[in-house]
Amino acid sequence: MEHQSRFERDGYALVKGVFGPDEIGAMERDFDRIVRQLLSRGEQVDATWNGAATEALARAGDQVLHTHNVQKYSHVWLTALLAPRFLDAVEALIGPDIILHHTKLFQKPAQHGAPFPMHQDWPYFPTQKDTMIAGIIHVSEATDQMGCLRVWPGSHKEGRLAHAHGRDGGEAMRAYPIEKATAIEAQAGDVVFFPYLTVHGSMPNRSEKTRKTVLCQLYAGHDQISPGNTHPDERMVLRGWNHCMGREAAGQAA
Repeated sequence: MEHQSRFERDGYALVKGVFGPDEIGAMERDFDRIVRQLLSRGEQVDATWNGAATEALARAGDQVLHTHNVQKYSHVWLTALLAPRFLDAVEALIGPDIILHHTKLFQKPAQHGAPFPMHQDWPYFPTQKDTMIAGIIHVSEATDQMGCLRVWPGSHKEGRLAHAHGRDGGEAMRAYPIEKATAIEAQAGDVVFFPYLTVHGSMPNRSEKTRKTVLCQLYAGHDQISPGNTHPDERMVLRGWNHCMGREAAGQAA
């Protein structure tokens, strides 16, 4: 597949039209319902990072709304994760055994959508064989003015960078300024894939439109999360087989 070669070469691939208009319409309706439900419950949903790196890009009142695991709210979203076109695209990148680590809803409000400084994802949920990838499902369009994904092509080839979590603007990230990163604009229904070693981030949303995405973190069935990591790991087999699953990990009592 064309997106496989680009993924390997550049560390990202935009796959157009993975979800059709009717599918994405239903997905957006449930996306909005999730946000309304969380806000009505008074839950803390602002995922804006603190620290100097964010402050250099943001302004007062910026925020980004989030929650983990949309498939736990909505059957529509569970169905979306099992869509053949989506899984075919993932299989071309990590093989036939596809494990869901987690999903995360992100909503960047119009005019005041918070940025994410440049970073790698590996410090948050490292795997033993570095097969973890992200698939960003675009529920709305995402333009540069709306704070779309920005990446440094080829940065994944540098491997695991030290202090790459991005929250303190460390030395490693200063080599990858967000202003010079490549903006990946997309339409509703498109999916952007990238390995968790790709340096990426996003600028604020200063447009009149709300940016809506769902991030899917996925890894291969022959890989597993490194010991000691406390980030949610759903271990849901979306296709194929989990070769590392055991009784304890599956939730059995001792």
